[in-house]
Amino acid sequence: MNPRLTRQELLRRGAAGTALLAFPSLLAACGGGGDGESTGELKDVLEFENWPYYMDTKGKTHPTLDQFKAETGITVNYYEGIDGNDTYFAKIQGPLSQGNGIGRDIIVATDNSQFPGLYISEEYVQKLDKSLIPNMDNLIDAQQSPVFDPNRDYSLPWLTGMDGIAWNEELTGGPVTSITQLFTDPKLKGKVTILEEMSDTVGLVLLDNGDDPTNVTDEAFDRAISTIEAAQESGQILKPTSQNYAPALLRGDFAASIAWSGDVAQLALENPKLKWAIPDKGGIIWTDNMLIPLGGSVPTASTLMNFYYDPKISAQVALGTSYGSSVKGVKEAALAIDPDAASNELVFPTDEMLAQLYPNDPAMVSNADYITTWQAVLGR
Repeated sequence: MNPRLTRQELLRRGAAGTALLAFPSLLAACGGGGDGESTGELKDVLEFENWPYYMDTKGKTHPTLDQFKAETGITVNYYEGIDGNDTYFAKIQGPLSQGNGIGRDIIVATDNSQFPGLYISEEYVQKLDKSLIPNMDNLIDAQQSPVFDPNRDYSLPWLTGMDGIAWNEELTGGPVTSITQLFTDPKLKGKVTILEEMSDTVGLVLLDNGDDPTNVTDEAFDRAISTIEAAQESGQILKPTSQNYAPALLRGDFAASIAWSGDVAQLALENPKLKWAIPDKGGIIWTDNMLIPLGGSVPTASTLMNFYYDPKISAQVALGTSYGSSVKGVKEAALAIDPDAASNELVFPTDEMLAQLYPNDPAMVSNADYITTWQAVLGR
């Protein structure tokens, strides 16, 4: 069974939290909720900011968010305002650094960037209320103890994706199978984009150069930067892009790009000429994580996290986005929804695909000198 807390139970806990806030001595005796249950009132509306192409969609609605409201009475205002880890951090850092909220209860950050760890170390986010997330038991073993949050006190995975190459066969005349081809094929000159996220682009270039993205040396990093700069100077690369690459790729504004797996799977529903693949030398794997920023409602956010850690719910999101889930039992739940679900290799990568995927070196993505160098490459 995957427990769903009833509206009555949630309100009871929220009322208890309000009572604690009214009696500071009792709150102090209970440790302020730091070791489990949170204080504060359960809200009727939750504000959730995420990346585009990252929620199951039917027409103009999100079915699982509708289900969440039906079960809990909580309305979710869902925003697709994150287009880059660094740009979003820059947008919200000011108020968070002053101890203020940002009008959001849940935000998302990627583990192959410095930002999940930065949000936590700077105390810009709040602890989860694990007493409201019994479904946290469904978190897969591989995601139990990330470097940035070893006890999962502050974060839970949302979805997992891969970095690879996307191309429009109508414009390329065939597949683009390597970063070398992407950066040097004369047929693609001026028709290529790279992602602004250092970990995505540099990670793939490290692999193409024969270097290890899981243990990056200064020499390897410098080689990757030189490779990228050469492609820029030759005119091969049109420009670096953020999340806005997706609609531009769909329109045919460029022919090929470093791209995220699930995005292209969704775009291909509108244009079957769009393809995505792991490069010959390998791809990068990453996971986005939900966090509760300062000012967010911990009980309300924890309630939504619990809902999405039901395998039946997570399976709907995974199949609807073509991104992978960190929830145990998702494959079985997906097969119950769609008997052909197992053939979606972006949601359920084969062993052969997994052998080609690498995480980024945490030391690389948090290296201040590397970040400064990368910002110069982007022209910032």
